[in-house]
Amino acid sequence: MKIASQQVKEASEAIRSFGIGEATIGLVLGSGLGKLVEDMTDAVVVPFSKVPHFPASTVEGHHGAFVYGKLEGKPVLALAGRYHFYEGYPLDVVTLPIRVMKSFGVDTLILTNACGAVNEAFCPGDLMLITDHINLVGLDPLIGANDASFGPRFPDATEIYSKRLRELANQKARRLGMTLREGIYAWWSGPSYETPAEIRMIRILGGDAIGMSTVPEALVANHMGMRILGISCLTNMASGILPQKLSHAEVIEVASRVNASFRTLVKAIVADL
Repeated sequence: MKIASQQVKEASEAIRSFGIGEATIGLVLGSGLGKLVEDMTDAVVVPFSKVPHFPASTVEGHHGAFVYGKLEGKPVLALAGRYHFYEGYPLDVVTLPIRVMKSFGVDTLILTNACGAVNEAFCPGDLMLITDHINLVGLDPLIGANDASFGPRFPDATEIYSKRLRELANQKARRLGMTLREGIYAWWSGPSYETPAEIRMIRILGGDAIGMSTVPEALVANHMGMRILGISCLTNMASGILPQKLSHAEVIEVASRVNASFRTLVKAIVADL
């Protein structure tokens, strides 16, 4: 069932009752990256459990809350954790928080994730700006009746990830002495990790990184006219590249290790938005 504008309104009203106000900048914090909210001042936290139509977040490393406060002096609305398709939620539920963020005035969205590196020139711990994506799942959260109050029936996908925001991110990284990768993010449904054969296929298709989130949110944010910056934390080499098995514990550990540089970069970007 498609999420109706009425459900977005009810969720937004419940969140506002906690004293959360308008913000033009939104953050979605992926696995192991949620500590950025600790840098926000005057923070107000609203657990998903307190919001109508929001189910529980079930994945380790995803707190599951809206956090409103100031980051580098700017009002910011952040999602500490997200929903995933592999948790069994339909895509309209997975992307409901993005619809709600728009209702608070968010027009610039920074989407982050922890994912695997397919490009063998990349290394665990690298940060990658998303230039484009490949939807390997073949599903779109916009399937179904279109609500014109959200966006057009057929949204353009020529530049989902803003070139200008990538330029800003690279500029900030250079000033901080950081090196950013750039590449194409491929969306895999999960929860099983990819096989080595599937990773070889993804590399042939042009994917540089593989993950289990972000694309549905980007499609919905693009539908509503948001500017999007995608940042992936490459936490491991994808299946079959190295002679070792993959684990979510490794994802959390590496994401936590690069948290300081990730937080520094995002704050520098937000300061200039």
